[in-house]
Amino acid sequence: MKQPQLVIFAGLPASGKSTYYRELFADTHVHVSKDLMPKARRSDANLLSEIDVALSSGKSVVVDNTNPSIVVRAPLIALGRRHGARIIACYFDTEVKTVLARNRLREGAARVPNVAIFATRKKLVPPAMEEGFDEVVVVKA
Repeated sequence: MKQPQLVIFAGLPASGKSTYYRELFADTHVHVSKDLMPKARRSDANLLSEIDVALSSGKSVVVDNTNPSIVVRAPLIALGRRHGARIIACYFDTEVKTVLARNRLREGAARVPNVAIFATRKKLVPPAMEEGFDEVVVVKA
């Protein structure tokens, strides 16, 4: 059986993560995102459970969240390691002015308050191999 991948996105809201998923991974990877969960279920435990189920069945997974810090990414990496997955970080290197402009074009629940973008920016640490990734990809979006 082919080694599954655990692809962990990291980047600001509106940096192009979901679009990148649809363009590159939609046909081959399970899409896991807190945005796809009802508000009542948006817990880290539920997220980890969805990833665990997919990897257990040999499916590759994309975690499409902001995943801004080492602390947030660590349990994802640990879970991927337990399943023997190849763990890839995709860091969306997008300027704040760009995401603010994109966010203004969003409608309804897709639009986040600007304060959420700035709060995530403060926490955002680009992923590094030392965290346990097998590969780090920088996406200029």
